[in-house]
Amino acid sequence: MNNTVTRTISGVGFIIIVVASLLLNKFLFAAFALFIMVCMMHEFYHITMGDTYKWPKVIAIVGGCTLFILLFLICAYGISLRFLAIGMVPMAMLMGYALFLKDKKDFGLYSHLYTALVYIAAPLALSNFVVLKGGEFSGLLLLSFFIIIWGSDVGAYVFGITLGQKYGKKLCPAISPKKSWIGFWGGMITAVICAVVLNLVGMLDFPVIHCVILAIIMHVAGVFGDLFESQWKRFYEVKDSGNIIPGHGGMLDRFDSTLLAMPVGVLYLVLFNLI
Repeated sequence: MNNTVTRTISGVGFIIIVVASLLLNKFLFAAFALFIMVCMMHEFYHITMGDTYKWPKVIAIVGGCTLFILLFLICAYGISLRFLAIGMVPMAMLMGYALFLKDKKDFGLYSHLYTALVYIAAPLALSNFVVLKGGEFSGLLLLSFFIIIWGSDVGAYVFGITLGQKYGKKLCPAISPKKSWIGFWGGMITAVICAVVLNLVGMLDFPVIHCVILAIIMHVAGVFGDLFESQWKRFYEVKDSGNIIPGHGGMLDRFDSTLLAMPVGVLYLVLFNLI
């Protein structure tokens, strides 16, 4: 019971922070996005690299933050795209640092520095294009994405815990033994319901058929994102990516679905010229 109360309170508090960062102003959004980026990259490096290569980790995290800030300035204030070249400085520092390492017996771990930049930093940096259009800030679309993802997660959990553990087959037992196909389809149903409701209230201002398809592909992408993170944790024998959110684990545990679902959702809307 105590754990349930803790999870509920921390979960509600976390949702309030996310919603506030997306509705109040662009600076709060940027601060929150940078905070979760730093947390997730740190957690990923701790899982995959332990205590090795401390300074390269710092450089990589600075590189991810630099990319986000540059795209924020481009989207919010229209600075020239040529300033993106500044983002190459931390990358060059990473490569230069590698040349002068004295102990290279664990050099294979160095590649994880770049993995987090693609896996974590890039999707978060690209979120600037979702919330900033022509310099104007609006977090409604990104908030809608989160609501669809949260609905997918809640539906998958409810259907999975009530029916999936007793009936049907496991979704991917080698990676995540508790996930079931019933939970998968339940999550898809709730994601679609969320998208339709968002359309009805005007937050997803697209034809309803596109809202339904968007919810389906984001749900599928979110499940893959969840399993992808679980694969890393299982390989390195880690239960949670961190403990920053009481009862819920780390930031990477909370945003693993988002890191794939959000870019896929944006890609769909761009391909059909909806944004």
